[in-house]
Amino acid sequence: MKQNMKQWVADMIASPVKKAMPVLSFPSVQLMDITVKELISSAESQAKGMKMIADRVDSSASVSLMDLSVEAEAFGSTIRFSEDEVPTVIGSIVSDMDEAEALQIPAVGTARTGLYVEAIRQAAQLITDRPVFAGVVGPYSLAGRLLDVSEIMILCYDDPDMVNCVMKKTTGFLINYINAYKAAGANGVVMAEPLTGMLSPALAEEFSAPYVKQIVDAVQDDDFIVIYHNCGDNVLRMADAIVSCGAAGYHFGNAIRLADMLPHIPADCLVMGNVDPAGEICHGTPESVKAATRQVLAECSHAPNFCISTGCDVPPMSPWANIDAFFEAVAEG
Repeated sequence: MKQNMKQWVADMIASPVKKAMPVLSFPSVQLMDITVKELISSAESQAKGMKMIADRVDSSASVSLMDLSVEAEAFGSTIRFSEDEVPTVIGSIVSDMDEAEALQIPAVGTARTGLYVEAIRQAAQLITDRPVFAGVVGPYSLAGRLLDVSEIMILCYDDPDMVNCVMKKTTGFLINYINAYKAAGANGVVMAEPLTGMLSPALAEEFSAPYVKQIVDAVQDDDFIVIYHNCGDNVLRMADAIVSCGAAGYHFGNAIRLADMLPHIPADCLVMGNVDPAGEICHGTPESVKAATRQVLAECSHAPNFCISTGCDVPPMSPWANIDAFFEAVAEG
């Protein structure tokens, strides 16, 4: 359902009591008794799962899958699929400048991209009481999957022209892809740029920030916003580069103490995070999840623009007793 998302952000910041906004979608497989492979292969299942979760939890928004293989697959990457784990990219498809220059920007709809856009179209029709966010990978993180996540860091020094060549193409594709989500009815996207968290501040400012800003400038408006996600442990050192992209919100992983990031984020932007999704929500207990959630709330709730969330995507087989405990702790304040 279309709404003024800049006003939604302002209202969230102004509200003394804020609902949580975890990156919570994959655990819908448990509610529907299907596999992860079945979920990622069906637009109907993704939309149904998002609706089932929205009906179960009192969240501020519905956030779709953080599947960082979709866009790379569209470019031609090989993907490893399994029944109960999130898909992963295998190997690289670009190894030299000739291959970088020959790399084609895929049309939206290639591989599973059309299926994921259709899932959001259906979810936006089913979920009308809160915003619906699609999930996309960031431009540097996508380039890393095309060049190899380790190799790209070396190339930033040894062959920056090649990296920038690929970055221009990932950025062009992501603008098209996000605009397709926008046309399908999404209220925004959560853009995952975790690979940037491994860079130095100078390299992040050169190879990620300007491309993210280009995407934000192209897609964000009153009715559609970008929330930037980075779960790296180096984000505090690159805070200036991160906020320069102009996103409406910033989402950080549990590798950092979120309270340390709060002073770096503009007061009119949301700051989101960062309960450990793997160590606590997947492998903890209801009691430990509540304790971890209360700790983040205690350290960060003094900031009006803080919104409690998970540090990253909640793993598919996370116990629902733990997920429920997270929301109970938020409700208890």
